[in-house]
Amino acid sequence: MSQALKGYAEHATSTKSGRRSEYDVVAKVTQQLRDSAVNSKTNFAAFADALHMNRRLWTALVVDVSDEANPLPNELKARIIYLAEFTRHHTTRVLRQKASVLPLLEINMAVLRGLKQEGGTQ
Repeated sequence: MSQALKGYAEHATSTKSGRRSEYDVVAKVTQQLRDSAVNSKTNFAAFADALHMNRRLWTALVVDVSDEANPLPNELKARIIYLAEFTRHHTTRVLRQKASVLPLLEINMAVLRGLKQEGGTQ
């Protein structure tokens, strides 16, 4: 998993405005997930909604990298697809209260670092 995250950080490419938009969306979903996780015992519905939004984010990323016009290297596309699949499975485990939300937050934070490292928030 760490290699996939590193790959995203090293190879993610896009226009500045596009990268900024990507960063903003991932940051918003990650913040919502983090905030709702803190209160998951008292407001599980909000936590479940945040998990669903995170799952939708990763589904959108897969759709984007599956487009033939997407210029990312095939290896990076494969890593993103792997992370999306991991996210899907792990989210189910979190919803069943059989796993921690931390790996999902760590993955999203690594993506944010990758987007920022490439100048996406300038």
